[in-house]
Amino acid sequence: MSVRRLAEAHLQPKEFSFSADNLAWAKREMEKYPPGRQTSAVIPLLWRAQQQAGGWLPEPAIRCVADLLGIAHIRALEVATFYTMFNLEPRGEFLVQLCGTTPCWLRGADHLKKVCRRRIGEQHEVSADGKFSWMEVECLGACVNAPMVQINEDYYEDLTPETLEKILDQFAAGRKPKPGPQTIRQFSAPVGGPTTLIQSEKK
Repeated sequence: MSVRRLAEAHLQPKEFSFSADNLAWAKREMEKYPPGRQTSAVIPLLWRAQQQAGGWLPEPAIRCVADLLGIAHIRALEVATFYTMFNLEPRGEFLVQLCGTTPCWLRGADHLKKVCRRRIGEQHEVSADGKFSWMEVECLGACVNAPMVQINEDYYEDLTPETLEKILDQFAAGRKPKPGPQTIRQFSAPVGGPTTLIQSEKK
């Protein structure tokens, strides 16, 4: 795994604090764990901080979580830099995570990368309108529907360069494309319907 570092100092906000609602949520989350084990809440608290910060995790937010849990800042930083679910630099409104692992690569992920570079820019860059950023990731677990991307919380599968273009167009226009396979098949079912066990048993 490549080294993950915090965003440059000029991109970092001066401070971070949880909103009243999120602070109340964080305290309830910490109460789920036995006394002395509140540190176990570090991942959900970092996740909520990332959501509040607009989809990325600034350094002051990591310190805020550490202080709330009563741990050294480096402990929270270790978690934030280890798990790739935490974005350590600003991202677009729509984050495109493009799977580049073998099944997606064999099914054309390289062509999807070209679309992302042309439409958005290089990896981790935010598009000029602030709407998009993208990054290549490891397997997202939808190999049978390769190639695929995750955009924010949803999967878009069975892609071609043309269908990915249409999806980005819809997001740019303020519409949400329908997640899932972008072909005629349903979920992971074969195109055209079942091919085995289609005859009823003879009595």
